[in-house]
Amino acid sequence: MSEIPTHSHDDTPDPQAIEELRSQLAAADPAVIVANHCYGLFELAAVYLSSQPPKATEAQVAIDALAAIVETLGDRLGEASGPLSDALAQIRLAWVQLSAAPPAP
Repeated sequence: MSEIPTHSHDDTPDPQAIEELRSQLAAADPAVIVANHCYGLFELAAVYLSSQPPKATEAQVAIDALAAIVETLGDRLGEASGPLSDALAQIRLAWVQLSAAPPAP
């Protein structure tokens, strides 16, 4: 996707730029767009889990959202289905391991 300015000089939304973005989005494969959002949820969970101390409750929200999408859509996510299922299993395992660990002194 090319970079398109979304605001004119007076800082109001540029209708032509917005329409161009909408056209590009409408032409894109929805499975790819949803998969990209899933990778974002994975990263969000990883950020929470890598915080000191880990934020397990916050991570669980992102993990549950990722699971809801991946498990519901399955193969409809196309080529990303397998890697996303693996990523979900990996982040769930990390959550379990961190949740079971004793708190740091």
